[in-house]
Amino acid sequence: MSTLVRRFGATVRQLREAQGWTQEQLAKYAGLNRSYVGEVERGACIASIVTVDKLAKALAVPMARLLAPLRHDESV
Repeated sequence: MSTLVRRFGATVRQLREAQGWTQEQLAKYAGLNRSYVGEVERGACIASIVTVDKLAKALAVPMARLLAPLRHDESV
């Protein structure tokens, strides 16, 4: 997959872990399947704009936060 897809998944994972949530918890809050959340985090699938919105709302961040590239000196 593309760098964007992998970076998106890594950002979702970092934000989820910062909340102390499991993939199952994030999936529940976002109205998604747990295995799909795992695929997103691994960069194994391309999330639709609807999925990006669901994840952003569950994580209480703007959609742009999930899509913006991280700088090396920046953490989630």
